[in-house]
Amino acid sequence: MLALEGVSYTYRSHEGDVTALKPLDLTIEDGTFLGIIGHTGSGKSTLLQLMCGLLSPSSGRVVVDGENIADKRVRNRLHLKIGMAFQYPEYQLFAPTVAEDIAFGPRNAGLSATEVDKRVRLAMERLRLGYERFAHASPFELSGGEKRRAALAGVIATDPKLLILDEPTAGLDPAGRSELLGIIEEFNRSGMTLVMVSHSMDDIARLANRVLVLKDGAAVMQGTPTEVFGRGDFLRSINLGVPQATEFAAELRAQGFPLPEGLLTLETLASAIAHELESGSVSRGI
Repeated sequence: MLALEGVSYTYRSHEGDVTALKPLDLTIEDGTFLGIIGHTGSGKSTLLQLMCGLLSPSSGRVVVDGENIADKRVRNRLHLKIGMAFQYPEYQLFAPTVAEDIAFGPRNAGLSATEVDKRVRLAMERLRLGYERFAHASPFELSGGEKRRAALAGVIATDPKLLILDEPTAGLDPAGRSELLGIIEEFNRSGMTLVMVSHSMDDIARLANRVLVLKDGAAVMQGTPTEVFGRGDFLRSINLGVPQATEFAAELRAQGFPLPEGLLTLETLASAIAHELESGSVSRGI
């Protein structure tokens, strides 16, 4: 479990102090998939760096499994519990082969050669990178989607309990995006705790079971996707949107089509429309 207790962060500079994150209380239970939304400058990246110990809070404390990460010994163990992938993690590829790149984290953690090899193979399998095809390939000669998956395999190879993702599908084509989101969903189903920042309300609605909304460095809403996206007027007032399915359902309701609230995905919307049509409660010509 990861908990932030009154955590804030202020950047110091010669031009003056800037508060990037106002005091925040947040608990992420094991197995949670937390989606974080907010505009550029809302504090999302600062929050992610505080979670994984790259930044130390100006106030409050970050606690991982009951231990305060202000303790250097706890911080030194964080890389075994928390994995983080920044936007465009493929920019951090550096080794001559994919396998060597993925092996860096486990090897640096002092694992045996046998265990490192096991971790590399498992990570490649989970990221759908066939070992025979990709292990000895140069990471710099892969496609964009393959590079992204190879970089994430390097994070996964340390076997983190919590995976933090900052816009993981940025820059990917539709096929690569769909494949990566499917893999991320599998991670969470296997029990891994996920924190993901995304500008896609549809992705957050489909994958997350908790949502945090940030505005100007403050948490302005927390809740389930149904609770958060059910407040469409508020989200629009801070220039955020709602999932396409939620928007379309609201438009249909305004035309008299009796749809339930809480429709977050196109699949659930289609099912609800089909149910109403089959029940005969509305005309197919509406």
